[in-house]
Amino acid sequence: MASRLATAQSTVAMWRRGTPTIATLAAMALLATLPGPAVAQRARPASPVEATAPREAGEPIMAIVSIKTQHVTFYDADGWIARAPVSTGTTGRETPAGIFAIVEKNKDHRSSLYDDAEMPNMQRITWNGIALHGGPLPGYAASHGCIRMPFGFAEKQFDKTRIGMRVIISPNDAAPVEISHPALLMPKAEAVAVAPSRAETLAREAAEAVKTADEAKKAAATAARETASLAASLRRLEGLKRNADAELALADKAVAAAKTDQARAQAEDRKQKAAPKAAQAATDLDTARPDAKSKLDAAAAAKDAAKAAEKRKAELAKAASEAKLALEPVSIYISRATQKLYVRRNTHKPAPDGGGEVFDTSIEVPVAIRDPGRKIGTHVFTAMARNDSGLRWSAVTIDNGDDARSALDRITIPQDVLDRIGPTALPRSSIVVSDEPLSRETNYRTEFVVVLSDQPQGGFITRRPTPAVDMADSSTWGGESSGFFFQPWNPQPQTGYARQRGGQPYYPAQRGYPAQQDYPMQPGYPMQPGRW
Repeated sequence: MASRLATAQSTVAMWRRGTPTIATLAAMALLATLPGPAVAQRARPASPVEATAPREAGEPIMAIVSIKTQHVTFYDADGWIARAPVSTGTTGRETPAGIFAIVEKNKDHRSSLYDDAEMPNMQRITWNGIALHGGPLPGYAASHGCIRMPFGFAEKQFDKTRIGMRVIISPNDAAPVEISHPALLMPKAEAVAVAPSRAETLAREAAEAVKTADEAKKAAATAARETASLAASLRRLEGLKRNADAELALADKAVAAAKTDQARAQAEDRKQKAAPKAAQAATDLDTARPDAKSKLDAAAAAKDAAKAAEKRKAELAKAASEAKLALEPVSIYISRATQKLYVRRNTHKPAPDGGGEVFDTSIEVPVAIRDPGRKIGTHVFTAMARNDSGLRWSAVTIDNGDDARSALDRITIPQDVLDRIGPTALPRSSIVVSDEPLSRETNYRTEFVVVLSDQPQGGFITRRPTPAVDMADSSTWGGESSGFFFQPWNPQPQTGYARQRGGQPYYPAQRGYPAQQDYPMQPGYPMQPGRW
């Protein structure tokens, strides 16, 4: 050891006296004499390299992008499966850190914003133009906000991912760690087992209810038409009786008022003619009324039956929708900013404007968060696979506050929500907990979009926001229930939470979505998802 230190001192002395070349050699010699750990401390971190896990890969569940180290890692149920360097947004056009999901895929996308630039194997994560795609990698952040991946790597992952896959963009390195907690969904095996058959049965019953309601509606309409003509006939008979009675009454008055025999005779003649008419009118009306009553009662019964059939149709449509959604992974978002819990599930119905798929947004409720004034962080909990107790969960933290377990300790999910979604929770389900409200980019055709407000967001802000659209507000995703109405979405900033350190305002979730694929386009469409 004394010899090594002496050699190092001698080398330093040479560096002080010698030329730059000698100094360089001396510095290299000095590093060679130092112990291994010291060399490691002074060495630059290795550049990210493309790698594939030495095992058979399953379907990707999530991708995590590290802005700090410029790399992306894809994970399946058993761990990482592929890694590669990336190039994220440059200064002023930074890629936003936060929680996203794939909302659209286009193998041969070209940008209309950047001179028709090729963006092969594009996987969009926001509708204002942030995406993963193949592109050049200069070794540092250089994009306009997207995440460029190696061309071949992007192509491989494009073929494996699906709409709704979670994409987490972290300011620093982050990775999933296994976690268990009572707040995490634990499905019931028997509920999961019967879910497909239940969905099939309810779908069949809902279809039959539609036919029954249509038939009942037609029967009620026919009865209404018949009673309408019957009512007109009754009104005519009632009018004839009134006229006959009035004529008879006038004849009686004429008889009483007659002063001469001739006047009395004329009045008696008038009365004799009026009396049979009045009697006949009364008979006709008395005969028609019982028949009319039976038909009116039948029409009222048909109307009630139509209402009941329509109500059952709506109830079964809702039940069928819930049963079908129970076959999909569920995503829950809990915001400390809004003190609300949101639920989203992919319906796989194509959006009416041709961009992406519709996500169910029928659950949005208040949630209890203990000590709501204290930061909780941003954590993503994901059901990776089934296990003996139900589901095996992982946690990824990208914004400091509480640790993941402590964050869950502070939350009480409403029991009615757990009863609706817990028994049939599937792998790929997730719970996201964050200080942030939902981004304004969250709408009927996205999963949750959450942006960290204390991180640069230049590439997010400089893009054109998703335009306001008219939406259907509904409690079901299938569009089978009645009562849809369209309203413009004009988001307003979330009151009581005006954090905009990154320059990006935040808005409450966009509720509802167009109810049917074939409904008439409302003002504001198309959204032009490819224009960026």
